[in-house]
Amino acid sequence: MTKPPRRDARPAPAVTRAVATGLTLEDASMGDIVDALAGGHVTATALTEAYLARIAAYDRNGLMLNSVRTLNPDARAIAGKLDGVRPSAKRPLAGVPILLKDNIATGDKQPTTAGSLALDGARAKGDATIVKLLRNAGAVILGKANLTEFANILAIDMPGGYSSLGGQVKNPYVPTLLDDRGIPVVDPGGSSSGSAAAVAAGLCAASIGTETSGSLLHPASRNGLVTVKPTVGLISRAGIVPIAHSQDTAGPMTRTVRDAAMLLNVLAAKDPLDPVTERQQRPADYTADLARDAMKGARIGVPSDPADPLNDPYYGKLPPDATKLMAETIKMLEDLGAVIVRSSMPAPGWMSGPGTIMAVLNRNPLSGNKGNAVVQRIVFLYELKHDLNLYLKDWATHTDIKTIADIVAFNEAHADKALRFGHDLFLAANSTRGDLSEREYKSARAMDLLTARTRGMDAYMNQHKLDAVLFPGATGAAIAARAGYPSVAVPGGFVSGADGKDTPDYPLGVTFAGRAWSEHKLLRLAYAYEQASNMRKPPPGLPAL
Repeated sequence: MTKPPRRDARPAPAVTRAVATGLTLEDASMGDIVDALAGGHVTATALTEAYLARIAAYDRNGLMLNSVRTLNPDARAIAGKLDGVRPSAKRPLAGVPILLKDNIATGDKQPTTAGSLALDGARAKGDATIVKLLRNAGAVILGKANLTEFANILAIDMPGGYSSLGGQVKNPYVPTLLDDRGIPVVDPGGSSSGSAAAVAAGLCAASIGTETSGSLLHPASRNGLVTVKPTVGLISRAGIVPIAHSQDTAGPMTRTVRDAAMLLNVLAAKDPLDPVTERQQRPADYTADLARDAMKGARIGVPSDPADPLNDPYYGKLPPDATKLMAETIKMLEDLGAVIVRSSMPAPGWMSGPGTIMAVLNRNPLSGNKGNAVVQRIVFLYELKHDLNLYLKDWATHTDIKTIADIVAFNEAHADKALRFGHDLFLAANSTRGDLSEREYKSARAMDLLTARTRGMDAYMNQHKLDAVLFPGATGAAIAARAGYPSVAVPGGFVSGADGKDTPDYPLGVTFAGRAWSEHKLLRLAYAYEQASNMRKPPPGLPAL
């Protein structure tokens, strides 16, 4: 990956000024940054310079985290125009530096590539709706974060955080790569890998990622962050490189629950370009009523029944340290006044229903499962061709790539660079009609909703009168995502070891999932747990400059 010009790292006066305010940028919450800006204790330019210096020191050099794919050449100019503007009700993020996942369109000099060599240099016709909202709120768009290429729908067994254009994102807690393949010993979680690693490393105030199934929750868990995977329809997807409109959404990645609520206030808005947002339900203020006693009386489902050990996909296969961490979490929730309900999820909620999966041949040359058929979700592969072709037609500029077939052809013509892990999922998607007319697609989508929503989350929460369901890390991502329901992840503690190798400690999150439009309730529960547990600790080796 090309290093940025040296001017991106010019530091001293701005860094000194930012640190002199008492802000520790390596771990400052976005709320503290907003307060410092509002009080006139720091400027947008000072913050921007300080974060650029940290990116130069730790992302391009030092640990070389590789979390930031490209910097916004206009970031300094935008910050300069905001130096006299303080955060307010109208512009709550005035001067706050934010990174965007590089599948979120910006109508500026920054490319929007989804990490693909095929889209190198591609730009967008305009800002994605959420980017317009961030700009209107006063945010400084600092740059684009690296990601798992095409949000991890390109190849089977592609490592989290790898893209052919951006290279490999490292986990800031365990930045070690396997010498023989350059794959992380502990991956940073995919696909919003760079968005998460950058926030964890203190390279921005907060970031925006996206999820179809686990792509916010997994990197948040692995990087000790808070995220909200919203109800599908809470946040507009217009201008975001898609996987599947049935499940796609964007969401915030932050260091605290309050920060996530602040960003959700800005991002959650109806948008005629994304009609599903018309049914949106939201409170006036997601930060209201975040209280330490919010857990009292809440009924929390733990889908793990000791009397039904075979029906336990969420807790049953956890390693010992993660099992211990979750036991301590549950005990803390009880101490906070929660009612814990232990009961396995209805099996159809986590097992694939009839006709929801298809076999795809694994040709990934670096996969231990090469040559075998791997089951994949029908909805993802069928919607991918339809949705991606629309994005390329309606949003992509400065590129000759206009269809998924064009990407497949480009990759095969540049296989030495573009196909390190293959593109088997794109091959499967490209073989569909692309118009979603197939009966197998319609049946699969209906069955996903039946198993995950009606007989899954809804049945489970109704039966036990639950306020939320507790999952370790991102283990419950699929059932909530297929239902279109929200999840909120919060740091839960630390574990160690991966694939039989000893490692330094790295984070494991805990996730509260619930019904549609219950983000505010989940944020309140997560806040109560966060304040009582105080489990977030910044990664080592990334001190203040």
